[in-house]
Amino acid sequence: MSKLLAGRYELIEKIGEGGMAVVYKGKDRLLNRYVAVKILRPEFTKDAQFIENFKRESQAAAGLQHPNIVSVYDVGKEGNIHFIVMELIDGRPLSDIISERAPLDYKQAIEITRQVASALSLAHRNNIIHRDVKPHNIMITRDGIAKLADFGIAKAVSDSTLVTETSRVIGSVHYFSPEQARGSYVDERSDIYSLGIVLYEMLTGQVPFDGDNPVQVALMHINDDIVPPSKLVPGIPPALEKLVMKATDKFQSNRYKNADELLEDLQNIEFVTKMVGDSVFAASDVEEFQEMNRKKHSEVDFVEEKPKKKKKKKGNGKKKIVIAAIAGVIAVIAVVIGILYAFGVIGGGIEVPNLVGMTTEEAEAELNELGLKMEVGEEVPSDEIEEGLIASQTPDEGETVEEGDTVTVMLSSGKPTGQVPSLVGRPYDEDSIRALLEASNYQLGSVTYQESDAEEGEIINQDPGAGTEAEEGTSVNVVVSKGTDKRTVPTLVGLSVDEAKQAIVDAGFTVGSISYAESTVYKQNIVMEQQYDAGEKLEEGTKINIVVSKGEPEVVTPPEETDPGTGEGGGDTETGGDEEGSTS
Repeated sequence: MSKLLAGRYELIEKIGEGGMAVVYKGKDRLLNRYVAVKILRPEFTKDAQFIENFKRESQAAAGLQHPNIVSVYDVGKEGNIHFIVMELIDGRPLSDIISERAPLDYKQAIEITRQVASALSLAHRNNIIHRDVKPHNIMITRDGIAKLADFGIAKAVSDSTLVTETSRVIGSVHYFSPEQARGSYVDERSDIYSLGIVLYEMLTGQVPFDGDNPVQVALMHINDDIVPPSKLVPGIPPALEKLVMKATDKFQSNRYKNADELLEDLQNIEFVTKMVGDSVFAASDVEEFQEMNRKKHSEVDFVEEKPKKKKKKKGNGKKKIVIAAIAGVIAVIAVVIGILYAFGVIGGGIEVPNLVGMTTEEAEAELNELGLKMEVGEEVPSDEIEEGLIASQTPDEGETVEEGDTVTVMLSSGKPTGQVPSLVGRPYDEDSIRALLEASNYQLGSVTYQESDAEEGEIINQDPGAGTEAEEGTSVNVVVSKGTDKRTVPTLVGLSVDEAKQAIVDAGFTVGSISYAESTVYKQNIVMEQQYDAGEKLEEGTKINIVVSKGEPEVVTPPEETDPGTGEGGGDTETGGDEEGSTS
């Protein structure tokens, strides 16, 4: 192919495509460099709001300069083609690597996640939320560098995309946060959730939720618990699993507050793995860790308690070396035990009780008895927990903490409520309408039909109305147009009389009276008025009257006045009278 965009970007070959765009390898003739050109699919270019959002978000992303972000060079339009010019990456999408090699080594998974989190950290500091973090949007270069792409496109997609354009988002819905699936408020913690799902897939080779259709998967994100990755793949470090579960918590308030917090934990885990090695940290459960440490302790004790042999003085140097070696081993083991203890792998500590369903007073009293503190977090909706009682907690029940640590509790705000989605104007298809409502946690109620000027099958009314706040599970009733037998009045003004007559008959009506009137606007024999407005609905066979132009009115010149006595034209009569009077 050989197409030139904006007189500058030569398209060489197609190198990829997704639900929203097609990607080409191109060459920037001005700067003489190869680039990637992403062209939006035509169906998206028809939505003016989408295009506006797309341009604004892409231009903002162009300002992000980071080694783990695919650079955006240009955003442009030629005719009806909207495109982004980006850095051309010599590598492959993470989705391909996962497909071929997952489960990945947990160290590699940590490193990739760390790089993407670093990219998100910069974006979030610039108030840019990605909204579509997934393996398809993460490129891995030949040097192993992860680069996050497609800032801006996801923000531009309309709220209806999940259901009305399911074929486009089927790859993304597996990484949607619960709040995205609900159509609720999205912030930086939504990106963290999606990145947590990507990490889960790298570690296990599968996404936590999968189903027959996107709506089903979205509902799983909202309602179902994630199976801990160690249940699927043994050898995942407990601290890493804890990180995954925190990043993918269903409640935003329980996740990492920002990408920097996530980065800090990832770096701590990297440090621990370097200190203790694979054989220790990759053990599948706490008992293995504890058993290994008991063995290490017994080995050290054995060495220390060996009966001392008398040696000649010349052996004092060797003795000092042995003692120093033993001391070094003890020091290393002490560091290892300290780190493992800090990460909750071994050791005692205080086990967090279950506080769900308690009042804040009851929970605080129980925590105080254990030497722990309590902090009240944000309110969260709950189907099961009564309003005002504790709905969830962090850390969870059974986790080990130290004396003086704080347990954060989230109070129930009662049964979840949301805004009823807009159905009016949509074509009624039971499956798609039911799916749209279920994605927002509502149900399809009664369906009635009535005659209407709207197209047959179009939803013309709903109850509760669009935007109404209602409890989840509420039934939404709809009224569907049966259409009408009425015909639509055609545009007649501007047609000739014969054309207008034919148009009336073709539309199913009858020609009524035809009257004529003068006009300085319409030429002769052109229809200048019609009885009913164009587009109006009337019963078939209705007579339609029209008014036709006779052309401009004829201009009449008044005749010259004459003298009654002589028949000749007179002069000034008044003056003549004066003259006669003067001679008498």
